[in-house]
Order: sequence, then C-alpha cells, then structure tokens
Amino acid sequence: MTALWVIVPAYDEAGRIGQTLEALAAQTDTAFELLVVDNGSTDGTAEIARAFTAPFPVHVLTEPEKGVGCAVDTGFRHAIAAGATMLARTDADCLPRPGWLAAARAGLSDGAGLMCGRITARRDEHGPVGRAFFRLLVGLAATFGRLRPAHREQGFLAPYRMHAGNNMAITAELYQACGGMPRRPSPTDRTFLNRVRRSTSAIRHSRTMVVENSTRRLAAYGVVGTAKWYLDRGSGALTTDPR
Repeated sequence: MTALWVIVPAYDEAGRIGQTLEALAAQTDTAFELLVVDNGSTDGTAEIARAFTAPFPVHVLTEPEKGVGCAVDTGFRHAIAAGATMLARTDADCLPRPGWLAAARAGLSDGAGLMCGRITARRDEHGPVGRAFFRLLVGLAATFGRLRPAHREQGFLAPYRMHAGNNMAITAELYQACGGMPRRPSPTDRTFLNRVRRSTSAIRHSRTMVVENSTRRLAAYGVVGTAKWYLDRGSGALTTDPR
C-alpha cells in the first residue's frame, strides 16, 4: 500500500497530458501512485494515460459528472479508499518541477495538513511579456484575496493566502474532515481553501513546491477577461473552460 497518491483531473487534454506525465515521472520522489481522473474526455486523454510507462503505478478512473471539482473529489476519495494517507494534486496542463512532490511529502510528514506551493507560467505557451503578466495577475489575485472581507470573517483558523488547486497536497484525514472539494465546475479553489481554513491552522507554503501553470487563458480571454477571472470576477459570457 502506497501512502501518497497524486491526482490529476483531465478533460480533453490529449495535447498536453503527455508532458504532465513526463514531468511526474521526472520527480525526485517517485514513491507514489498516480490517478488520472478522466472527466468524460472526447479525445485520447484516457488512452494516453493508460499507455504511459512510469516508475510508479498509473491508474485511470472515469468521472462522468462534469466539473473539475467532481473529478478531483472522486479521485481523492478513490485514493483514500485504496489506502492513501497523503494526497497531492496537479492538473493535466501543468508541469510540476522535479522537487515538487518531495517538498509536498516533507511538509505533510512534518505536521502540515495542507501544503501549497508556488505557480509560475509555462515557458512553451507565451514569451517573457506573457509570463510577466501572469506573475502580475497572480500577485494581484493574492492581494485581493487577503483583503476581501469574506476571507476575513470569524471562524477561520488561519489567515487567507491564495493557493492554486493545481499545486497542493493534503492529508486524507483533513480532506475528509473539511468536507472535500466542492463538486462543481471551476472555480473551486477559494471555496476549498476556506473549508480547510475552518478546519485547521496547519497550512504551510513551500517555495520549492513549484508547478508551471498553463497560460492559455490569456489567449482565450484576453488581458481584461483573464484579470477578472483571477480576481474572482468570473468568466462573464466566456466558458469556464478556456480551450
């Protein structure tokens, strides 16, 4: 039985999931089991995952209920039922850097209930200007989140600090105690974080737990639309899926 599982929700990611799987196979810590949760893809996403040869077990599970929250929650609960005590998540368009999982495991093993890391832009989707704009948006969203009155209400056991759902790790005990991921389409990260904040103060951030994030929302939404999304103003008339 493997204590640590990595969950990757995926929907129509045949063009990118191979790179994500390679990044996971390149981790310095490969003592984990991988679960790809296919959210009803219409391309070859699930087949690519099933065919991938890795230094760890690879499982593929289908979740027909649409929404990244549904896929994540199903995946986490499946892993817990299989014996996982620690759970990490990234997305099928992201590239975790080699020390990502080692940093996550170290934090959870040292008493953290939730580990959050740093996100940066992928280098293969936009040039320096696009990556700089992504950093600016992340910084603005983090500041907005800390100042937002709803994030400073009574009942929270830890201060608000933005985390990305595609770069997180949590104990199975805390996941179940907080009620888990909201079973709905994106965005889910803030609601989930606030559930955790009502359950524990044991939230840690690691600068060495790094994931390279897709910036394709910039191309799909434009500058203003992307800014609204990261500032929690929704996608407006646009679909929440930027493809």
